[in-house]
Parts: sequence; structure tokens; C-alpha cells
Amino acid sequence: MHNLDRLPSLERLLAVMVALRDPETGCPWDKQQTFESIIPHTIEEAYEVANAILHEDTLAVKDELGDLLFQVIFYAQLAQEQGDYDFLDVVDNLSDKLIRRHPHVFANDGQVNPEQLDAQWQAIKQQERQAKGQGKDTSVLANLSAGMSPLLKADKLQKRCAKVGFDWPELEPVVDKIKEEIDEVLVEINAPSPKPQAIEDEVGDLLFAVVNLARHAGVNPELALIKANNKFERRFRQVEQKVEKQSSLQEASLADMELAWQQVKAQE
Repeated sequence: MHNLDRLPSLERLLAVMVALRDPETGCPWDKQQTFESIIPHTIEEAYEVANAILHEDTLAVKDELGDLLFQVIFYAQLAQEQGDYDFLDVVDNLSDKLIRRHPHVFANDGQVNPEQLDAQWQAIKQQERQAKGQGKDTSVLANLSAGMSPLLKADKLQKRCAKVGFDWPELEPVVDKIKEEIDEVLVEINAPSPKPQAIEDEVGDLLFAVVNLARHAGVNPELALIKANNKFERRFRQVEQKVEKQSSLQEASLADMELAWQQVKAQE
């Protein structure tokens, strides 16, 4: 029996993690996890936090933040078992980085405007990369995380290029590009012998163009899609309820479901 109740909060959490990974008495699932196997859970928990925030569910946010913290604790425990580092090393490294990247707060360098802040941030990050021997790639697209979601990476790529002037200054050509990409998708779909790879390429170009529109409109594409998914789910659940008052969803026609959909939209 683990007597953990009297430990301070952080020590208790770390002790729980150690107990879960104990080779003899730990949890069978936790014992078999690796860095790689946890990745999908980490991504899912990050989205769960975002979803709870968007639903303005304070208690759910607290719960999901705990689940996300568990991912950090888990990785740190795996690293400690390998003799690499532990959780406190992660914390110390983060504190050092935050202090280093905010000289206007911690080094009495004075206040800076947003433009100066961005330039300072990028300069400090470049210094860090050079210190790690990662400064050889001089591209404006250097050091973008390979692990971020495709939507966010598209947005980051476009923002990097915009900083050096590779961007449309007006909205009209951005919209025209989307129309052009839609036409190109349809050309491939309606070809005498449609090629799946060509269709995929054109759909990818279309999605990239839509992200560009979101960027020009000042919209975070990832957040916009999360909200659109939530809205669609909320509305379709109401469609199901309306349709099933008359018949089953399987028996309903597309016209029946479309009518219910329009009614739900009007009610909202």
C-alpha cells in the first residue's frame, strides 16, 4: 500500500508516477509505455484542454490540464529511468529559458514594442540554436517543428515567408487563389482517368490556400476548425433528435436531414 496522502502536492504526483512504473507492482499499461507510444495521448490531451476552454467549462479545464501535466510527468519519468534527466531538470531548464528569452522583464533592458519583441525573440532563439550547433540552416523556414499539426505548420510557413515580403498585400488575390485551386481539384476529379495522387495534391494545395485566407483574415486556422467541428457535432446531434421523432436516421432521406439541418441553424 502506497502512503502518499501526506506528501506535498508535487512530491506526491512524482511518487504516483514512480509507483505506476514500478517493474513489480506498477500498472501493466503504464509499465509498457515508451516515448513513442505516448505521443498520440499527448496530442489528444492538448486538444482536450483546448476543447474544455472553448466550452468555458472551468472544472473540465482543470481536469484536462491535469491530464496534460501527466504526459509531462510520464516523459520525465521515462527519461529518468534511462538516466537522461528528471522532472526537476525539465522545470529548471524551462525557468532558465523563460528568463533568457525575456531580458526586457528579468534583465532590466526596458520595455519593448511588439515589433522589437519579435525581433528580440527570434535573435535569442537563433543564439540558442547556434549554441546547440544548429545554426547552419539560414533559411527563413529553418527550425520549424516537424511535430506540429499540418494546419499550424502551413500557417507558420506562410508567416515566415510574409516576413521577407513573399506575400500578397491585398485579400483579393488570396481569394482568387482559392478559386483557382478549386478549379484544379475539379479538373483532376473529372479527368477521363482520375489519378488519386493528383487529386490529393490539388486538395492539399486548396487547403494550403484556405489557411492563407485565414491568416490574412487574422484567424487561427486550427482554432477555427476546432470550433467548426464542435458546431457541426452540436447541430448534427440536434438533427438526429428531430429526424428520430418521425423515423429512424437510417430511413430518413437526405432531404429530410437537410430540412432538419436548416431548422437547427435557424433556431441557433
